[in-house]
Amino acid sequence: MRNLAVLMTCHNRRENTLKCLKALFLNAIPEDIHIKVFLVDDGSNDGTAEVVSEQFPGVVLVRADGTLYWNGGMRVAFGAALEMDFDFYLWLNDDTFLFSNALSGLLMSYQFLPKDCRDTAILSGTTIDPMTKASTYGGQKWNSTWKGLDFRFVEPGAQPIECDTMNGNCVLIPRNVAQRVGNLEKEFIHSMGDIDYGLRAKSLGCSIWVSAGFVGECTENPRADSYYDRALSRKVRLHKMLHPKGLPIRQWKLMTKRHLGIFWFVYWLLPYARALLLPQVRK
Repeated sequence: MRNLAVLMTCHNRRENTLKCLKALFLNAIPEDIHIKVFLVDDGSNDGTAEVVSEQFPGVVLVRADGTLYWNGGMRVAFGAALEMDFDFYLWLNDDTFLFSNALSGLLMSYQFLPKDCRDTAILSGTTIDPMTKASTYGGQKWNSTWKGLDFRFVEPGAQPIECDTMNGNCVLIPRNVAQRVGNLEKEFIHSMGDIDYGLRAKSLGCSIWVSAGFVGECTENPRADSYYDRALSRKVRLHKMLHPKGLPIRQWKLMTKRHLGIFWFVYWLLPYARALLLPQVRK
């Protein structure tokens, strides 16, 4: 029997969270796999925790105060599971709705990996938009380091494909990788932790792979009304950039310094300079 820990975090998305859990538990799971879900409810006030406890009593529910965001919540869930030493750990976003064969497909793709790297390989599942059927999240490959943290999406194929890092929506991590890399970086609040984890894993001799096929549906976060959106004023763009869900200065500094070599400070300053200098484009 192999044990799989499913790691999730949520905040005021009760219907999404419930839909995600229902899709998870409807999965066709191999007989030798036992799953345990660790869900961090980060200060939801929409009744998420109460309904999850009622409908899914086997879920290990950890309540937080609303200050963890994605990376913080996933770090707490991962930490709780690491104490119990599972064979596999699965990151799963609560807005990612798995297909019924997703878990068996991930585990099958894992078995297709080269034997010499299997125990130190991370497997990223690819999601599609439910309306457009376009790929949304999954494996990422460097475009080139001189462009900064610039990655291109890796479309899945019939066999696993090697890549450089991954989005955190659906990621399978075996015990050996978790022991070697550890938990998500504590300095990150919301974003960047998933990309950083993949890059750290690569630097420690692990490999990252895109699983064969698609694992589920997840709508891509819109770029409109974000700090990318030049329809917004410079002041609003900068405010959004400094928000925990944006590009906080200290966290972005850590990310660039850790992964971009001796000229990291140029890449660190560049997005803030753009927010301050590029004029608003009125539509």
